[in-house]
Amino acid sequence: MSIILKSTQQINAMRDAGKVVHNVHEAIRKAITVGVTTKELERISIECLKEHNAISSFYGYEGSFGAGLFPGHICISINEEVIHGIPSLRKLVNGDIVSIDVGAYKSGFHGDAARSYVVGDASEEDKKLVEATQECFFKGLEFAKAGKNLFDISEAIHEHVRAQGFSIIRDFTGHGIGADLHEAPEIPNYRPLGRGRGARLSAGMTLAIEPMVAAGKHSVAILPDKWTVVTQDGSKSAHYEHTVLITDGEPEILTMD
Repeated sequence: MSIILKSTQQINAMRDAGKVVHNVHEAIRKAITVGVTTKELERISIECLKEHNAISSFYGYEGSFGAGLFPGHICISINEEVIHGIPSLRKLVNGDIVSIDVGAYKSGFHGDAARSYVVGDASEEDKKLVEATQECFFKGLEFAKAGKNLFDISEAIHEHVRAQGFSIIRDFTGHGIGADLHEAPEIPNYRPLGRGRGARLSAGMTLAIEPMVAAGKHSVAILPDKWTVVTQDGSKSAHYEHTVLITDGEPEILTMD
């Protein structure tokens, strides 16, 4: 599958979708507190999406391995849950790490971004995990430029995570994004052995770069709901993602205000 370069009109549509994603994240961020249920956070997302004439990119998304259609409008993953957590009546408790992944579809295009937060009081280790996950995204972003290679992003992410004493999740990757939520290319968060330097980046590419980091080992498992991905050793995890436009100069983050 080839990487799709976006036209000016398509990029503008993606900017609109990205603004919606940002607004949903801000509404959820303000509501995160001890005692709130993940279902309530989902409700806030639904209202915000509707207010901006957008729909969830995730609701009804068809999974693999017999997972069926995703039942949530956003993904909410707590502690050892890395990604794809399903909103429920579970209440956030003091010290949780909660990862929020939002996708918005508007005017024929998607925006996708994730952030992690510590609820209430946080241990220094948990703060470091969340901060390192965000930092490694921006380390990778330094290489998200026309003329660079895809795995330059991957290597920068991985090197920063290792330097902080954490593990990068390898079984799931970032991805291209546009009219489809998942387009080429896959964007690993580590440099894959034997695959060279990866695709050469060009202006007009739109990428969802999303490091997923574990405090312990990188191995993961999928819960019986066939969606929620957890660390096998039960260690906490964090997730950070933005939709990024490759330009002839500095990259543009489409899901940041």
